[in-house]
Amino acid sequence: MTSSPPPRRLRIGIGGMAIESSQFCPHRSTYDDFRVTRDEALLARYTWTRSDGDLAELVEWVPLVHAVALPGGPVERATYDRIKAELTVRVRESGPLDGLVYDIHGAMSVVGMDDAEADLNDAVRAATGPGTLISAAMDLHGNVSRRFADRLDLLTAHRLAPHEDAWETRERAARKLVERLVSGRGRPYRAWVQIPVLLPGEKTSTRLEPARSLYGRLASVEALDGVVDAAMWVGYAWADEERCRAAVVVTADDPELAVSQAELLAREYWEARRDFVFVGPTGDADTCIARAVGSAARPFLISDSGDNPTAGGAGDLAYMLGRLLAHEELASGRVTALHPGVTDPKAVAACFDAGVGAEVKLSVGGQVSAGTGRHAEPYELTGTVTALEGSSSSGSGSDASRGNPAYDAGGRSAAVTSGGVTVVLTERRKPFHTRADFGTLDPLSYDLVVVKIGYLEPELYAMAADWLLALTPGGVDQDLLRLGHHKVRRPLYPFDDEGFEEADLRAVVL
Repeated sequence: MTSSPPPRRLRIGIGGMAIESSQFCPHRSTYDDFRVTRDEALLARYTWTRSDGDLAELVEWVPLVHAVALPGGPVERATYDRIKAELTVRVRESGPLDGLVYDIHGAMSVVGMDDAEADLNDAVRAATGPGTLISAAMDLHGNVSRRFADRLDLLTAHRLAPHEDAWETRERAARKLVERLVSGRGRPYRAWVQIPVLLPGEKTSTRLEPARSLYGRLASVEALDGVVDAAMWVGYAWADEERCRAAVVVTADDPELAVSQAELLAREYWEARRDFVFVGPTGDADTCIARAVGSAARPFLISDSGDNPTAGGAGDLAYMLGRLLAHEELASGRVTALHPGVTDPKAVAACFDAGVGAEVKLSVGGQVSAGTGRHAEPYELTGTVTALEGSSSSGSGSDASRGNPAYDAGGRSAAVTSGGVTVVLTERRKPFHTRADFGTLDPLSYDLVVVKIGYLEPELYAMAADWLLALTPGGVDQDLLRLGHHKVRRPLYPFDDEGFEEADLRAVVL
């Protein structure tokens, strides 16, 4: 008696391209801005690809290529074409794939293109052929056009903002793909509907209502018999394309069930549109600084939200630095503030040339944003170099420890103190999200910490004795109405409000 051969392992590829691109930011994202990962290094990004994991007997993971960058301005066309070409070539050369885990963002813009990710999907689908199931893991701040969704078989997104579930989302996309392939049920139905609402992430945090309840509902929809997944996107507010708006996709084996649940979620989102509020108390820069200085809470954190590099801002505006030093208590040193993250490689080089303890006169900021009219004028700073730090490209913080190169700490930095204000100048655009990002500087030793960020990431949130969201200018200005959108499809809330009480929320089955 001969034994039957073991079942064939599924061949599932992993790849993608991820960046969030503000079209109101003068920065341009080039190939050097991306961390490109291949082969075993790509598999090492994920816990569920391990050879001793529970999926090992079922799946042969096929690493393709993955490129990810810190959010910034639109991607240069040559960079996009280069990464797209490598991804599609590797798909074709990998041989037949049963499935593809497609690790993307959803808010990439490319110079000269509309809906670049739909173009990427077209190319990937052409490379895989029609028999491969594609499961996309996305950011909830992505945009989901019909053309984009039509090329995918499964698509899901984060359910938390801040994105504490980012790695869980990727694993969910992978496991649902494996489940689908093992079951042999083929492609499910996707009910897709866009909602004519476009809000910034700082108004749609799941820490607050109504986003908390709206996103909290997704797990219960997913648990319904016959439903594969339920996902909701708020869209990306700092791009100016027709696809930019909220969206819902419910994936199910029953198309009528998918449609009914998608339309119900879309209706709930639409009816709650005026209930979304900023995730924290807000004010202009001077108001926030005055309130923070006058508070007894220490450290008091302020978000310089308009120039947030992790939303797509240039990160080079010295506007907030100027406002800090315009306050007498801070200029005199009676109150201290730490302001990290003004990108200016020339100023950093001058500080390294001068050395720690030297007095320097610097023209700070505006290296990329000069001439944009968004308060991009350099600030003439006189101060003392108080710290110099070189860094490797090993990354920093919790995201880097999970292999997320979008938060790479590459480049040198210099701290300069003027009065009570210490500004950290960086050679490259760099977020400050974790205690490790501050290097040798201790943010807890300052009265104020003013970070180029929107809502506070978990470590900053835990650090803050109190917090304000400063509505500052920049490429990711929270005041969408003053940015100048003109390509988004209208009517669209909040650009249109009065007399705009009804919306077409009929779902389309894909």
